[in-house]
Amino acid sequence: MDPMTSEFWIGVGVAVLCGGIVGFERQMRGKPAGIRTNILICLGTTVFVKLSTLYSGQNTDMTRVLGQVVTGIGFLGAGVILARGGRVKGVTSAAVIWMLAGIGAMIGFGLFIPAIILAVITVIILTAIEYLELNLRWFRHEERLRRDESTSRE
Repeated sequence: MDPMTSEFWIGVGVAVLCGGIVGFERQMRGKPAGIRTNILICLGTTVFVKLSTLYSGQNTDMTRVLGQVVTGIGFLGAGVILARGGRVKGVTSAAVIWMLAGIGAMIGFGLFIPAIILAVITVIILTAIEYLELNLRWFRHEERLRRDESTSRE
């Protein structure tokens, strides 16, 4: 992790790019975790995973760091989930946080191109599903709930 090398700056750049790609979409929709948060989640995960690879050896297990990141990011994601009036909000934001940690881990392991592809796929999923929810009546969550309630009464 020498900041005088291009490998360091490429990793940082890819983490900022991936977090920014997803974060921009979240920021534009006014979601709780916006561009800064998403960049920092991706970059932070990259740093922890990269550190684990640098100090792995005969008596160490770098996968332990990865396991702890997965657990820790779950707590961060849980912090954005809110329950209000019988409705749960923020689950998608929590899932995005979890996905960004996975993308950051890939970057930490040097898998730059797959990480960028997954960031783009994440944004495509977020926007495509929202499009379907807004434009296809049968795809809307409320419609599914009404249909489920009416069939459960029968």
